Amino acid sequence: MKGNLTKKIHLGPNTILHPHPVMLVGTYGADGKPNLMNAAWGGICCSDPPCVAVSLREATLTYHNILHSQAFTVGIPSRKHVEAADYVGIVSGHDHDKFRDTGLTPLKSERVHAPLASELPFSLECRLLQHHKLGLHTMFIGEILGILADEDVLGPNGLPDIEKTQAILYGGSGSNHYFAVGEKLGEAFSVGKKLKKS
Repeated sequence: MKGNLTKKIHLGPNTILHPHPVMLVGTYGADGKPNLMNAAWGGICCSDPPCVAVSLREATLTYHNILHSQAFTVGIPSRKHVEAADYVGIVSGHDHDKFRDTGLTPLKSERVHAPLASELPFSLECRLLQHHKLGLHTMFIGEILGILADEDVLGPNGLPDIEKTQAILYGGSGSNHYFAVGEKLGEAFSVGKKLKKS
């Protein structure tokens, strides 16, 4: 027996999955106004073609902007952007100019009809590939046509390095806080090899 087993408690259905990425979704409205919102429900969903998914409620301006423009960006905020990231998730683009209020600078993507926040370490530029209504939320799947990154956050492989981007995480239900990325625990696709039976 491998030590003591903790008693399990059934919690029922809920939206708990620790942690969530913090993704700032950039879109243009029909009026050409840039908007930014915080979306934590999503992530990479396909490697070929490279795709990211975000799930949004119809009540959000971003939902309608994506359907209008057929495009969006996903910006990854660093720990220094936590206040701005939270702000764009608690006010509506219907009533507020989120770029102006946060001091973030809208930069037009060269690959898709969507803005990104210039100050963020890197952003995914996505064209809408599919969308699926799941219930209260609709999942928008964007094909990643390009990534725009600051040179100083790139690792030796030429890709964004998580320790340099200092990406933040959202704890989600039961832990309604933002968290910094913690210590490195081991190399993926390697650390578990010692358990492999020959």
